[in-house]
Amino acid sequence: MAQQIDPNTGIKSVDPSAKEHWKKGNSLFEANSFDDAIREFTEAISIDKRYADAYFNRALAERVNKRFDEAKKDLEKVMELQPDSADAPLLYGDISESNNEMMEALQWYKKSLAINPGYQEAKSRVEHIEGLMKIDSGQVQKQEQKTNENVEMIQDGQIKKVAFHKSNTKFDSVIGLKRIKMYLHDNVILAIERPDLFKKYGKKQGVGLLLYGPPGVGKTYIVNAIAGEANANVIIARINQIVDMYTGNTEKNLHAIFEQARKNSPCIVFFDEMDALGAKRGGGGGNDSGGNSMRLAVNQFLVEMNGLEENPSGLFVIGATNNPWDIDPALKRSGRFSDALYIPPPNYWDRKGLFRFYTNKTLKGRLSYGRLARATMGYAPADIQHICDRGIMLPLLHEYSHQRERKLSNSDIFSIMKEKDFRGSTLDEWYAMVKKEVISKTETQVVNGKKQITEKEGKLDAQEKVIYKTMIRDIKRNTSPLTNTIKKMMRFVSVRLF
Repeated sequence: MAQQIDPNTGIKSVDPSAKEHWKKGNSLFEANSFDDAIREFTEAISIDKRYADAYFNRALAERVNKRFDEAKKDLEKVMELQPDSADAPLLYGDISESNNEMMEALQWYKKSLAINPGYQEAKSRVEHIEGLMKIDSGQVQKQEQKTNENVEMIQDGQIKKVAFHKSNTKFDSVIGLKRIKMYLHDNVILAIERPDLFKKYGKKQGVGLLLYGPPGVGKTYIVNAIAGEANANVIIARINQIVDMYTGNTEKNLHAIFEQARKNSPCIVFFDEMDALGAKRGGGGGNDSGGNSMRLAVNQFLVEMNGLEENPSGLFVIGATNNPWDIDPALKRSGRFSDALYIPPPNYWDRKGLFRFYTNKTLKGRLSYGRLARATMGYAPADIQHICDRGIMLPLLHEYSHQRERKLSNSDIFSIMKEKDFRGSTLDEWYAMVKKEVISKTETQVVNGKKQITEKEGKLDAQEKVIYKTMIRDIKRNTSPLTNTIKKMMRFVSVRLF
């Protein structure tokens, strides 16, 4: 794209000053300074409004910054100025694919391939999308038939059919948590796979398990890994579909979920945000329809769990929560969710493993996993996955723009962590919030013109403090001034100084 084509005058040279801004923009793009690059490309366009290269490269930078609408407008301008450009429709398709608009993405990739039949990247993108969508008409028909058999159906607030899925996730992709995985194998997976052994030795089968811990530590991922190891179906029970304002529907919905789980055993019924569904009963007042609905949900839950305890029949119920103290005590007694496992945030070695795991399918140079682990002290696995995903985009877009392969490097990942809008650890704010609400909180009152600060106990009673002592210890440690100072220093030094 060194020259611009004018439909009236033919080939025309680019304005030299516009090209200078374009070159500066490219250098800034290479240095991951995308906002500055966009400004340079914009300046080039203001000088030469038919500068297709500037529009295209600005679209690339906008794509990285997830400014998709602006990127699409620039690509439409490129296709207007250069109808024979195969790169513009390819990037347009990439944006559509990132928004999960697969049919639209496929059309753009095919357009790119039609312009340049030898464009290998466009060809591979078409093959990838067609493979995902099973474009062959016979396969589509089979897929639609299979989907219709396993589709969720809700009518008038009542669940008529529950969707379930199989999981391909296994424990080898769950980083760390060795003891927890061993426990889950012996007490959950084995109970689903070999109930005959439990019966032979008179071992009572547990039917409920509660996974608790901070957000983003992988509780849902672990459930899928359990299902994958046990080759069991999974039903995701969502509170917004279970609880209904009309009397009786909430109970019927819960019963429908358990009933269909029995029909598709072995099956794991997974309740995320268990504290929202199994909230402590009491309070709320008789006129509180929402409170009544939740109390009815807890009561029906108890009925279903009692029936399941008497006849497990290949079922296991797993709940996940960030706030285990908000769950009704009746649900946590023996035979229901009597077993509870704390899923902690990753330690240094686990964070190294997470960086290896989330970069193992990309082209990469020698990454300093130890430094990356130090730079993410106090981060959740979800945070690390987000960092890796954004870092991988940089060499990907480099090859896309320059048709030249480049491997993922330390600087790619650290450049993401240096961005102004980088969110950092999602756990820092959560720990501070939970400490105030659950463990203890300070209140300031003015008495006789003087401030008085009092510290009040949080939600936890004495028994809960014992039950959740490991989590409480982590919360206290991660909100202490000393730990916060260490985390800030470690992150800063690891990202910026070495």
